Amino acid sequence: MIKTKIIATLGPSCSNSDIIKAMTDNGVDVFRLNFSHGTLEEHGKLLESLNTARSQHHHTTAVLGDLCGPKIRTNRIEPDGDELHTGEKITIVQGSEVGTAKRFGTNYEHFNKDIAIGHRIFIDDGRIALRVVSKNDNEVVCEVIIAGVMRSHKGINLPDTQISIPSITKRDWQCVDWAIEKKLDFLALSFVRSADEIKQLKDYIRKAGANIKIVAKIETPQVLKHLEDVIKASDAILVARGDLGVEMDLAEVPLIQKRITQLCRRFGKPVVVATQMLQSMIDSPVATRAEVSDVANAIMDLTDAVMLSGETAVGKYPVKAAQTIQRIASVTEAYLDQNELIRPKTITTDDLALTASVAHNAGQIADDIGAKLVAVWSQTGSSARLLSKARIGVPILAFSSDQRTCHQMCLDYGVIPRCQPIPVDIESFTGMVDRLIINRNWANIGEKIVLVAGQPLGTASATNAIIVHTITND
Repeated sequence: MIKTKIIATLGPSCSNSDIIKAMTDNGVDVFRLNFSHGTLEEHGKLLESLNTARSQHHHTTAVLGDLCGPKIRTNRIEPDGDELHTGEKITIVQGSEVGTAKRFGTNYEHFNKDIAIGHRIFIDDGRIALRVVSKNDNEVVCEVIIAGVMRSHKGINLPDTQISIPSITKRDWQCVDWAIEKKLDFLALSFVRSADEIKQLKDYIRKAGANIKIVAKIETPQVLKHLEDVIKASDAILVARGDLGVEMDLAEVPLIQKRITQLCRRFGKPVVVATQMLQSMIDSPVATRAEVSDVANAIMDLTDAVMLSGETAVGKYPVKAAQTIQRIASVTEAYLDQNELIRPKTITTDDLALTASVAHNAGQIADDIGAKLVAVWSQTGSSARLLSKARIGVPILAFSSDQRTCHQMCLDYGVIPRCQPIPVDIESFTGMVDRLIINRNWANIGEKIVLVAGQPLGTASATNAIIVHTITND
């Protein structure tokens, strides 16, 4: 079993329950519904297939809905595929008229107002780059600085521009309501710029009486100015390297990835590294050496999860992609477990300070005595998350009586969630742990484990005890 969590995107290539079950067999913990593609009806069918697979599998999995956010695109262009040349002047106009490669519109109604002379405009993931040379109320004139082929409905990135459109669009709110109705476990918020946007979404979900964790996607240079506040406001962070690599110097992206993973560890928040992890496996059954190194380095940076996008959604080898990333994680984790890791204490809120300290010391005890695993009763998932951030070298068996909490613990590194009724006391909890471990062959009678719990069991923020326990079959 691996400790790194794998997120896989559902799509046409993995739309039936048999393939989803095979992906679960190969270590997938969280399945992603990408609302940027497809209708809610289509996502509902994917969710039905996923739930069928989940009902046939003992491995707990979660569902993440990924909100589209304010996607700015080119309007329709005819003929589609004309080439632009460096130094040419092109015009971007207000409105939805059918355009040409040298004069086209955009779906963003505030484009002319927000853009300024000198600003850069990237089209189609940076394959084309423009610089604004003049503008009026209806037209923006640009010079081509990187040439390429212009096509309809391609994405537009504005790295120098503060856009006035909100991060949560009208379409996103429809997806949020659908996610609440379908009881999704996570929602990823795209193009986050401030902590206030996360709080707005959290308040909406709370007022609806739902329990959905919010994952903030880091994909614009603007958010880096408020990074710590965004991490503190979120339940998890996703490093969206695709848009980051378009909107800023590509050479800086690995450094930003490292900075984000370090901050998330410090603040006790799960972090996901995403985009082009195994991109070549969309068409090839074998990953490139560079991709394998990329995944391994993300794990060595202490990410909690790695995400597959097109590799599973539209790729030819969705199950093999999961197998590949699982194998990379297995080998990399073995290397990490052989090397002593420094365990900095997690900075957290006052109400979780004791739990964080217990988690930190439980990891040290597990190392010192050679424990086979750590078992924790974590009713809300906080204790499991803080144990995960302590980077304990053995699996963390985390129990809760709340099914949604168990799903949400699927994002925490090293955590194996188990949903069980609340035991009456510590002795009953210990017996339950022994039986599960023996039945699953996770350890042998006479070997030691570390128990982390509090009294009464099932009470939030009550974790206050570390118990060294020898496994028995009584």
